[in-house]
Amino acid sequence: MNKVLLPAILVVAAFAPTVLAVSWVSAAGARLEESQSAQSEAPKVAIASAADEAYCTPQLKLILRRVLKSCGLLDSGEVRGCQPTDAKQVATLAGGDFNALFLPMAQRAGVVEFDFDSAQIDPNDQTLIDKIYADQRGASYFFVVARSSPEGSVDHNRELSKQRAEALMQYLRDKYKDPDLDRQVGLLWLGEEFAQLDQRFCEWQRSGAEGACAPENLNRSAFISWIDCQL
Repeated sequence: MNKVLLPAILVVAAFAPTVLAVSWVSAAGARLEESQSAQSEAPKVAIASAADEAYCTPQLKLILRRVLKSCGLLDSGEVRGCQPTDAKQVATLAGGDFNALFLPMAQRAGVVEFDFDSAQIDPNDQTLIDKIYADQRGASYFFVVARSSPEGSVDHNRELSKQRAEALMQYLRDKYKDPDLDRQVGLLWLGEEFAQLDQRFCEWQRSGAEGACAPENLNRSAFISWIDCQL
């Protein structure tokens, strides 16, 4: 072999791995750019997250945290609820003020109206429950606040409102069979003692008969809603 060519061949052989490595890296970088470009052009997948709605005032968030901790949800998977005496401690508000906190939820919530002295859920109730429950929008907590109108004794109405809250919970269990249900639903039963709903709640979606909205119908009820507040 020509003595002049030999050094040149050795130099080429020495640099060949480096040239190949640079080529491989360059090709890999081009493939990565193509992949990233394709991903950026692909449709984004919607990720559910709690929406901090305008009604989520600091005062409402404080009450919601107390309800969740004291009477709403259990890690054990069992559902408990709050009765009127508990609710007064949780809310630390007068009844009317407590109700007023929830008025901005009118477009999101519903009033399930029961018959007199009844905790039975009828087809109209089911339709409204399904509509409200389907409108989750990434929210984490579903509230059921059951009531009774003031006919009858205080003890009877307290028990009746508890039965109404539990009837709603049982319907959700039977219909949706959601393993996360017990960690999402908070129950509160207020009987007749804590506060009666006034005419402003007639603007809410209701399961009762169309037409006149009477206070006794509003209060033989449970209001239900997903809560969007970030707690």
